Amino acid sequence: MAYLLALLLSGAATSCGFFADQETPEGYVRHCARILDTGLYADSPQWKAKKQEMLAAAKNFTTLDEARAAVAEAAPVAGGKHSRLVGPVRDTAAYEEIAPEVKMLEGGVAYVLLPAHSAVKVSDSLYIHTVLDFLQEHLDAAGFVIDLQKNSGGNMHPMIAAVSPLLPEGVILKFKTRRKTAPVTLQSVLRTAGVAASPDRKAPVSAPVAILTDDWTASSGEATLLCFRGLENVRVFGKPTAGYASANVPTPLADGWKLLVTIACDVARTGEVFCDDPIDPDVSTETPLEDALAWIRSRSH
Repeated sequence: MAYLLALLLSGAATSCGFFADQETPEGYVRHCARILDTGLYADSPQWKAKKQEMLAAAKNFTTLDEARAAVAEAAPVAGGKHSRLVGPVRDTAAYEEIAPEVKMLEGGVAYVLLPAHSAVKVSDSLYIHTVLDFLQEHLDAAGFVIDLQKNSGGNMHPMIAAVSPLLPEGVILKFKTRRKTAPVTLQSVLRTAGVAASPDRKAPVSAPVAILTDDWTASSGEATLLCFRGLENVRVFGKPTAGYASANVPTPLADGWKLLVTIACDVARTGEVFCDDPIDPDVSTETPLEDALAWIRSRSH
């Protein structure tokens, strides 16, 4: 999910940290219902009806399992398909999280595999600087490939900070809630990611940047993709994304679970609004890396 600064969308998350009213299954459901009231679609008749149905049923719940099942079913109604109830990670050793991969390809092209990231096994610092340091060492590359295939999301800030040498300063993305639109600047992302300042050295604005996507590219992966949308030196290769281009606020619950509620759609620098629909590539292909390299070579001559 595309985690965002609470300050950007203040008032979106409520009841964080107050666990006293979750001691019973009914109290748990009522607490979650208040959080779900912040969802992107919480003004809809569908959510109002679902909320009443859930609260009425909760009066007869005797276990937390019943409460969780009801909340999990209701979450997409209030926030859309990106909203859900998530259990705690019990076994971090088995958690599927990998570090980014960086390497120089034939022809002097810098390649970056930017995977999903939640900082369970790979620290933010390792994730960011594996890529950031590599890019700053190869700013004179013939071109750049950012591979977002299979990037199903997590925390967008380390992802964007990692590739910041390829992005212009200023507003790179916006979040559109039910009531307002909040801009996201590159500088604010770097601060949140713990990078002290925008890198002094950046790739030339004319350097070709190819981005690879597939139907697993989702959430923060899509947010990272949209930061490049509208830039003349960028082209996207592969398959349409998964269609989760929206921002979630995670709220911890007393049982160790988290309720993720979608409160905003992503807005690209072009003004295009994305949310539940896939983002199409510029070039639809089964061989995205090969086609990306061919395009970079064509731009280098």
